[in-house]
Amino acid sequence: MLENLDAAGFPKDDLLTLQKLVDMEKSDLYDVLEYVFNGDYIAMTREARAKAAEATIFALLNDQQKEFITFVLSKYIETGVDELDQEKLPILLTNKYQSLEDAKEILGDVANISRLFIEFQEHLYKQKVA
Repeated sequence: MLENLDAAGFPKDDLLTLQKLVDMEKSDLYDVLEYVFNGDYIAMTREARAKAAEATIFALLNDQQKEFITFVLSKYIETGVDELDQEKLPILLTNKYQSLEDAKEILGDVANISRLFIEFQEHLYKQKVA
């Protein structure tokens, strides 16, 4: 979505400025845009969004996967949507496990780790905001 907005003339820097203007720095850019274009939209903070999705996300994960996703969610809450970029995955794995090899021993092969990283994100945006 962010790439499409950039291509349409709405660069991320402008969106971040908009986020500050509407005093929503702790919300996801998705919520900022919904709020701006749909005035009756009640935005969530990243923390509330993550907490609301945790039960669904964790339902089918083992303890090691839960630990990793909890780590990723903490980075998402702290920093924002950029932490969910596929290009960030190796950095997140290295930060959590000190090496990619250690991460693979704990979480499985690269394909499984990548699938885990992508699939949990769908649940962040599926819930309805009250």
